[in-house]
Amino acid sequence: MDAIRVVHWGLGAMGRGIARLVNEKAGLSSVGAFDRDPGKLGRDLADVLNLTGKLDVVVTEPPRNGGGFPSADIVVIATSSFTKEVFNQIKVSAEAGLNVITIAEEMAFPAAGEEKLAAQIDEIAKTRGVSVLGTGINPGFVLDTLVIALTGPCLRVNKITASRINDLSPFGPTVMATQGVGTTPEEFEAGLASGKIVGHVGFQQSIAMIARALGWDIDEVRETREPILSKVRRQTAYAVVEPGQVAGCRHTARGLSKGRVLIELIHPQQILPQLEGVETGDYINIEGEPDISVKIQPEIPGGLGTMAMAVNMIPQVITAPVGLLSMADLPVPAALAGDVRRLVEMRGGRK
Repeated sequence: MDAIRVVHWGLGAMGRGIARLVNEKAGLSSVGAFDRDPGKLGRDLADVLNLTGKLDVVVTEPPRNGGGFPSADIVVIATSSFTKEVFNQIKVSAEAGLNVITIAEEMAFPAAGEEKLAAQIDEIAKTRGVSVLGTGINPGFVLDTLVIALTGPCLRVNKITASRINDLSPFGPTVMATQGVGTTPEEFEAGLASGKIVGHVGFQQSIAMIARALGWDIDEVRETREPILSKVRRQTAYAVVEPGQVAGCRHTARGLSKGRVLIELIHPQQILPQLEGVETGDYINIEGEPDISVKIQPEIPGGLGTMAMAVNMIPQVITAPVGLLSMADLPVPAALAGDVRRLVEMRGGRK
């Protein structure tokens, strides 16, 4: 079997990391790369990724239709967090007959918020015989897929509370902007009002995914967003925060059924939390029979985890049933420690 051919759409911080990882894995091969940055266009992908040698893949502008794709098996889209913004990219890719993985947070369960677009994606994918998946570290794993798996040994579940205290530092300007990093408290409130600052993207999707897996009916999701103000200067490759400015956002979402909270997800995200003695970690508590409590310290790294999930799910997606999928619809994620082609063959071959 030939190598699984991968196209990269978006070469920002996460997109470049995904592309580098693809080229480390046996059985995967980069065959195309799209970006709008003039500084990347026309360059060999290896040069953009700071790899030695050449990959003989020239970075080009994104295609406007299916005719702009090389011969490939799957497209990995790393451009935006929102279903509306990646919809046309998914549509063009699926219509070209390519499977799709996107790290757009809302695509983890797009029917929660964008039901019509989700239905369109599902129809296109089924018509073209391909699969579409949104994944990442969160949503995609920590506060949904892992939560669902941990309920497996329970006779009954009464309530789920999960929190992720993480470091935003590896992420690029897009994520920094959505968290309000570097703003004043006044700018943060104005950003919330205008929709420029959204906090964590994906709570609606994670709650919907968990509820569907457990068979719960959630009739309301309540969210709160508060600025995390820094007492010290913090600087990353993508942001500078002075004392008194916003280092991140404390975002909480509660899924209710008939007024009762069944799912509570808490996500205070900020850059360099250790500078103020904040210990990162992932925490999941399931109240039921039996009670289950899981603590992971420090947190699973967001940047590395997102890159890994996008790449590790490639064999599952290209051998999956056609249509729009969520992580709850697929086999459990696993690291690609061997040749990806062997994993694909074991699952019945690529579509």
